[in-house]
Amino acid sequence: MKNVYITSSGIYLPNKPISNDKIEEYLGKINGQKSAVKERILKQNGIKQRYFAMNTKQESTHSNAQLAVKAIEKAMGKSTLSNKEIELLSTGTTQADLPVPGFASMVHGGLDWGTCEVASFQSVCASSMMALKNAYVQIKGGDKQNAVCVGSEFASRLFKASRFEAQKMKSVPFDTEFLRWMLSDGAGALVLENKKSTKGISLKIEWMDIKSHANTFPVCMYTGKNDNKNESEQTWLDYPNYESASKAGAINLKQDVRLLTKVVQTGVGHYFELIDKGMINPKDIDWLCCHYSSEYFKKPIKDLMEKGGGGISEEKWFSNLTSKGNTGAASIFIMLEELMYSGNLKEGQSILCMVPESGRFITSFMKLTVVGEHDEIQKGYPIREIEAPELDINEDKVSQWLVRNLSRVWIDFESNLLKVPIVEKIHNKTLRIEDYKLLLIDLRQQVIDGSQWISRAASNIDIELFDLRSAFIKHTAAEHKDYQMLEQNFENLGEDISKIQSGEKNIGSMGLSSFMFQQASKPNPIDLLGAMFIIEGIGKRLAAHWGTMIKDQLGLNEDQVSFFTYHGVADEKHFENLEKALNHPLMHMGLAKEIVKTAKTTALLYEMQLKELGNY
Repeated sequence: MKNVYITSSGIYLPNKPISNDKIEEYLGKINGQKSAVKERILKQNGIKQRYFAMNTKQESTHSNAQLAVKAIEKAMGKSTLSNKEIELLSTGTTQADLPVPGFASMVHGGLDWGTCEVASFQSVCASSMMALKNAYVQIKGGDKQNAVCVGSEFASRLFKASRFEAQKMKSVPFDTEFLRWMLSDGAGALVLENKKSTKGISLKIEWMDIKSHANTFPVCMYTGKNDNKNESEQTWLDYPNYESASKAGAINLKQDVRLLTKVVQTGVGHYFELIDKGMINPKDIDWLCCHYSSEYFKKPIKDLMEKGGGGISEEKWFSNLTSKGNTGAASIFIMLEELMYSGNLKEGQSILCMVPESGRFITSFMKLTVVGEHDEIQKGYPIREIEAPELDINEDKVSQWLVRNLSRVWIDFESNLLKVPIVEKIHNKTLRIEDYKLLLIDLRQQVIDGSQWISRAASNIDIELFDLRSAFIKHTAAEHKDYQMLEQNFENLGEDISKIQSGEKNIGSMGLSSFMFQQASKPNPIDLLGAMFIIEGIGKRLAAHWGTMIKDQLGLNEDQVSFFTYHGVADEKHFENLEKALNHPLMHMGLAKEIVKTAKTTALLYEMQLKELGNY
């Protein structure tokens, strides 16, 4: 997997900054009357100036796509890439200029570029994070070497006085009036590459996490209908004509302000989930770029963080809401651009980005690390050639088929493991001590079941197959020692052993253990030799290798990693017992197929166990 870096950024804020006392000159006074709530809303949101892509005649000076194009041109001007080299354009906006085609196509059409892949994301504030994650995963996975991501908004034209006057409104409902003094226009663009910039600092994307909570909450910020509590209400396209939809107010942008406290609570709840997973350590955060629509919401966010023990001190918060305005999807990119070129970033610093969306409740987070053009990128450990553990068994047709197919299962299994986050961290030298402790906690809950399912399997093997039963029983004694060694490693890390003993299985371990006990409870569960092939193969081929890398990068002692390093030697003997069992004279093709299927299932469930660390 490739590292992904933000190597340059650019913004475009149209026309001249507009102070609060000039806003109505641009948006217009509805029926010639000043707004009765404007001053109160402006006092709460704290915005001092903003930018509109229209003039005092309420005429558009740009399109939304043009704002995006100009931000991209600014970002590309700071990049070493040429326009023709860009492989992906990923865009996010709340409302494009046209319903059809996609926003990315319109932006691409305005650029002097060659052909490239495009992706359009439409939501509210989180649409830019969705677009960014699309670019991030494509580069990380090696499908692309670079990408440009842009978030752009042109909200002001939705609030022109002429729109409301045409609806014969004497006063605008608060759910729309509120937004009239909150939103403004602008665009921000990021250039992403699989290598650092040679022109200055870059921001390495460590991870991104986006969650929708639409299954829990009603619509909060919307256009196209009038009642956010009526799911079956007709939308603007269901009216007899566009004029009647407009007169009914169905095309006005609205926000149910009573739900906004829930947005704050949900966003902070997601923050604590990431802390619990070990993805965020508040003490390690140097900068917090939090997109909030109003200064009014900053204190509740901070208070909830501090109340839960995850507070981030005031001097680490960065926002330009007051000077740049609330530009929705563009806000986080406009924020990052200012911070990136502020001269205040230092190599090695961590930046946490938090972008909640009120549309129907989306919360999104991203962690960045500041890297410089001259700092060394830590090289990971070399990836060994993938090969299956060698099986020394009979050379008859059934045994040969069994070896071939178990080897294929293993190759797929080990290849897939290299893509699992915890294994990636071990190989990339990005493993933290918290990651290792979590790995031990979650492995212990499944390992302790090992001797139990093997014992159950042995008890269900007929006496006529005594030698097979014996192979299972010998394996049980070894498994019993494993979890004790694992617990001792955890305690030697300075942790209370009761913490690991009282842990619970993650959802992958639940699946693995449930499957093992189910199979072990059947009469003559010889197919579990396939499970033993996978589990003993991990010990023989992977555990000691992982243990050596963990010990090296974390600077640990042998008694803190011995659960892993011990298996490299001990599992040679275990594997000999497995080979003897596979050499049983009663082996036939039907049984061989069952063994392979169980091996394949065990591999998938073991992979899931490692993927779901911390997910209980």
